[in-house]
Amino acid sequence: MRAQQVMTTPVITVRTDTTILEAADIMLRQHISGLPVVDESGKLVGIVSEGDFIRRSELGTQRKRGRWLQFFVGPNKVASEFVHEQGRMVGEIMTSDPIAVGEDSSLDEIVLLMERKNIKRLPVMRGDRLVGIVTRANLLQALAALARIVPDPTIDDDHIREAIIASLEKTDWGPNGLSIIVRNGIVQLSGIILNYGARQATIVAAENTPGVRRVHDHLCWVETNSGMYLNSPEDEKLLKAG
Repeated sequence: MRAQQVMTTPVITVRTDTTILEAADIMLRQHISGLPVVDESGKLVGIVSEGDFIRRSELGTQRKRGRWLQFFVGPNKVASEFVHEQGRMVGEIMTSDPIAVGEDSSLDEIVLLMERKNIKRLPVMRGDRLVGIVTRANLLQALAALARIVPDPTIDDDHIREAIIASLEKTDWGPNGLSIIVRNGIVQLSGIILNYGARQATIVAAENTPGVRRVHDHLCWVETNSGMYLNSPEDEKLLKAG
């Protein structure tokens, strides 16, 4: 999927000369946590978000440093913080030169940027024109929409089994001696795993296969040095019940 398929559009924006009170009111009324900032020509110049309203003199939450700490921080940093805590216009508290993505950017690229830069939203550009914004909420909505897609009812058990095997063959952690039985979309997984983390990974690989309704875990974990083994939690439960 691409940015243009999940982004919010049209975008609610503010200008650099919008007051912070107006910006806060827009965010509350529209139930959004951030706003792109544009100049007089409509060019993207910044982003203002909830985080920019945390350290404010009105709330009494501005940073309070003694002179000794101010000396180590430096006058430029202290002056910048003063503007952020006391400024009255969006242009004074916004994050300038925001990171943006193109409308054809993949969701993988978007998530990677969000993780690397620790940001929650990305403006979406078509050339130099702002056309949308992608937030973490948009990604959550896309995931929910995909989860509601009904699997193809024509997929039979043999195709499901082949698809799971093909998926696991591409991994380095796939079980040894893998046995897969599929009946009416219900999958029984058997085999030996040498890395305990491979158990959940194998289950997830099966669950993500189109047509799968349920997965039963019969994978046995073997510790290669000692030969110690552990049955699956599902099998242990059955053994205790018997």
